[in-house]
Amino acid sequence: MAKVKPFKGVRPPREMVTEVASRPYDVLNSEEARQEAEGNPKSLYHIIKPEIDFAPGTDEHDPKVYDRAVENFNAFQKNGWLVQDEKEHYYIYAQTMDGRTQYGIVVAANVDDYMNERIKKHELTRRDKEEDRMKHVRINNANVEPVFFAFPDNEALETIIRNVTTGKPEYDFTAPDGFGHHFWVKDDTEVIAAITAEFEKIPYLYIADGHHRTAAAALVGNEKAKQNPQHTGDEEYNYFLAVCFPASHLKIIDYNRVVKDLNGLTPAEFINKLENDFIVEEKGTAEYRPVALHNFSLYLAGKWYSLTAREGRYNDADPIGVLDVTISSDLILRDILGITDLRSDKRIDFVGGIRGLGELKRRVDSGEMAMALALHPVSMTQLMNIADTGNIMPPKTTWFEPKLRSGLVIHKLAD
Repeated sequence: MAKVKPFKGVRPPREMVTEVASRPYDVLNSEEARQEAEGNPKSLYHIIKPEIDFAPGTDEHDPKVYDRAVENFNAFQKNGWLVQDEKEHYYIYAQTMDGRTQYGIVVAANVDDYMNERIKKHELTRRDKEEDRMKHVRINNANVEPVFFAFPDNEALETIIRNVTTGKPEYDFTAPDGFGHHFWVKDDTEVIAAITAEFEKIPYLYIADGHHRTAAAALVGNEKAKQNPQHTGDEEYNYFLAVCFPASHLKIIDYNRVVKDLNGLTPAEFINKLENDFIVEEKGTAEYRPVALHNFSLYLAGKWYSLTAREGRYNDADPIGVLDVTISSDLILRDILGITDLRSDKRIDFVGGIRGLGELKRRVDSGEMAMALALHPVSMTQLMNIADTGNIMPPKTTWFEPKLRSGLVIHKLAD
């Protein structure tokens, strides 16, 4: 059963939240962070991407960069830009995108739940990326950024969310990208007890986004437990910062592919080979978006095409084999284009659906890429089924929007 607890969040004062809050560390590069933080000493980028305080080109993994992170974290607290709550709270965090709002509960999730696979993953992690975030957690002795979890719908928790969010939020703002962020603080003891009890009824939590941050946070907590001879399991380092959303609130958007060449084929030859495994329909110059699972959108030589996988070319009984990312990887990228390793092959790139089909068209029309392939997004049901069966999704399968805003609340590993 999922074990969570309230915590004494470290947060910006209401009037400073828009200056402090930032995008997550891994959705932009150092130069983009430097530009976004320009002229703003309160920006969280000074803590989560502290290389911006050094000359351009400074290695973000240089020890002095990690040292600067903790210097800045301490300075933010000294200056009153981040202030720790006196009492333990749960928090409700809502995000609005394109008229749709999703509501999550901000909790301290349990390290042992991750180590014992009660927090389930659907992606592989890379040790170098884990180690980078582990260093950041260790040196700050805090989870500065949250991870993004999903849980099976729970009516009692939905009721609590509805009741809390009828009140005035502590934070309520629209970020520069147009997404709304709304944040409530809840310290009512009965509500806190009810949230804790309801999570105990939930068998598993699911990592939606942030596999490396989750692994790093849990591994640092596990390290601290092993290093403490008086370890009891109740210490704050046994928990890490997470925002947990009911699965039905979340929407996975498409994660698309662009490829540099056709592996020596002409466009006509490429289309001819596709017809072995797909029903191919030319759609002309108007953008075409996949309409259902196993339907794909191809942009090639100035035209859009619908590709529908023929029956018998995939296995509906295989939770991985039935995924459109698997079908396209096997039947198009591997068998026709000769791309076998999505993680390392330089001939392929990936485009989040948030950029729209126009970005796919632009990259092909510019001559940078030869073709683009748009996929129907994975469902939350598919994601949880894959995690439940112990399977791992292929690379670049899921894209969640909106991303969590960093800096709304921070969790310290010691009171």
